[in-house]
Amino acid sequence: MIRSVLDKGKNWRELQASFRWQVPDTYNIAERCCDSWAATRPDQVAIVHHHDDGRDERWTYGQLKRASDGLAASLRARGITRGDRVAVLLPQCPEVMITHMAVMKLGAIVLPLFTLFGPDALQYRLGDSGARAIVTDGESLEKALTLQPGLPDLAEIYATSDARAPARDFWAEIETVSEFQAVETGAEDPACLIYTSGTTGDPKGVLHAHRFLIGHLPAIEAQYDGFVSSGAAGWTPADWAWIGGLMDLAMPCLYYGVPLISAPMRKFDPEAAFDLMRRSGVTAAFLPPTALKMMRQAGMPGALSLNAVFSGGESLGADLLDWGHDVLGAPINEGYGQTECNLVLGSGHGLMDVRPGSVGLPIPGKRVTIIDGDGNELPDGELGEIAVHRPEPVMFLEYWKKPEQTAAKFTDDWMRTGDLGRRDEDGYFWYESRDDDVITSAGYRIGPVEIEHCLVGHEDVLMAAVVGVSDPVRTEVVKAFVVCRDGVDWASLETALVARVKERISPHLAPRLMERVKSLPMTATGKIMRRALREG
Repeated sequence: MIRSVLDKGKNWRELQASFRWQVPDTYNIAERCCDSWAATRPDQVAIVHHHDDGRDERWTYGQLKRASDGLAASLRARGITRGDRVAVLLPQCPEVMITHMAVMKLGAIVLPLFTLFGPDALQYRLGDSGARAIVTDGESLEKALTLQPGLPDLAEIYATSDARAPARDFWAEIETVSEFQAVETGAEDPACLIYTSGTTGDPKGVLHAHRFLIGHLPAIEAQYDGFVSSGAAGWTPADWAWIGGLMDLAMPCLYYGVPLISAPMRKFDPEAAFDLMRRSGVTAAFLPPTALKMMRQAGMPGALSLNAVFSGGESLGADLLDWGHDVLGAPINEGYGQTECNLVLGSGHGLMDVRPGSVGLPIPGKRVTIIDGDGNELPDGELGEIAVHRPEPVMFLEYWKKPEQTAAKFTDDWMRTGDLGRRDEDGYFWYESRDDDVITSAGYRIGPVEIEHCLVGHEDVLMAAVVGVSDPVRTEVVKAFVVCRDGVDWASLETALVARVKERISPHLAPRLMERVKSLPMTATGKIMRRALREG
């Protein structure tokens, strides 16, 4: 049976000193998160899905195995094999996890995608990855069908509802197969491809191995008090296409046998979140910073069953941490990481002295430091770049089809995060700023380039630059500086540009502020000086 990876009864420092990784040669996420449970406890609840009409749908591990076996067999019959990419374009629902398990049983690579993505964002990710198949629902089916002619690798579309030719009926395909033999995979074999937001250019596909689940486990156990206990249940409003929603809660729930609460939220509603946690008996929640801030504004939630809350993406501050303790009735623990190397720093109430404003100490098993531009480790107190040492189970394999950018991410064995910070004399890390143009908004890391390309695609826009500006709720919001053609109606164009980004990329990437300018500050080599705009 699955065992804990941390020794109970030790504090954070003792865990750091004693922890040793145990990564087997043979490993498959689907086997650990589905089939191993189905073999020993097939009737144990894996997922509880809340429908919009109030119905609760329970999925056991036995049912999850049978469904994922059926989908895997169908995909194999359509020519999907080891190493192929299969996209998932679905909101939170059991079908997401059925697809993840099925794809990994094939030795193929799962590609999570946000349902908010517009055609440009989907076209790029599906095309760049060479996805062979996509699983979606009736609501997003038209997007997939429209894009398919321009994606020569995309041979198969599965629809979980309202299927119509040439898409295949997801459920009908599953029901045609009774047996399936999963392939054997190694811990280093690729399992998941998650795209960044394009912080320094086009979005990059971050390729992760099956071992990256193992790499998350110490943080999960250290930061969710009582995570593996009788009556436990886990929930996050975060989309499972985001590494935070997927790996900071959803997949670990399945790994540890903790019922995963599934409830898609088109728009976060703090009152609905409180109600869901109450009636579902949620004991562990991953709540992004913006969700926590909105919940604090909503007032008192009433009695909850929370043991611990985990958050990441930005420092929360003492006031919000105190609110969590007093109102939610549970400590809020914070974590730090990136899509390329998630959950490497964190805090844990009861295991350490939590220092508000700090991103905490290295997670047991992680080696993190501060380096200079040449990759040399800096003394405590000096400002430099946060870096993570390899080998590291949670670290990515490579940027998809980008060997030069993969190599540039490292100096010797240090993976450079691009984030600037300091380490104090007690080993706590303090995030200061960034050395790239990433925008941190509502817990998401947003890159400017994809948005700029979308804006410049409008016939009346000559140039555009996107930066983040401070916001009390979202940390930052997206602001666009636009150089447009003479004679245009700026008010109408501004409205059209916001709508364009919402439609073609995603609503959460749309500029909330926009300014018309005559020119943009440029370097001698023709690059936009976004820092000058931020400071301007």
